[in-house]
Amino acid sequence: MAMVTFVDETTSGDRRDALGLPVAEERLALRELIRRRVLQETAEGAQEAYERALAAFGSNGFLVLVGDRQLTDLDERVDLTASTEVTFLRLVPLVGG
Repeated sequence: MAMVTFVDETTSGDRRDALGLPVAEERLALRELIRRRVLQETAEGAQEAYERALAAFGSNGFLVLVGDRQLTDLDERVDLTASTEVTFLRLVPLVGG
């Protein structure tokens, strides 16, 4: 069983570790990892939160990194190991731009 650790970062360098998530599968699509993260953190309105997260990913609101590799496709499969770290890098728009 893999333990996925979600990390939130911003381009300004702020970093926050989220809870770990045990995962029985050896591989999951990025969209499923996002869904499980949303379910882990959202008690009510999980479907709407999931849809907002997918829209934000699609509009470059955040990047997803697994190790040092950026994932660009929601259907891309992620190999999960005993200690996989998934980083959600929130992109902050430039002031005035």
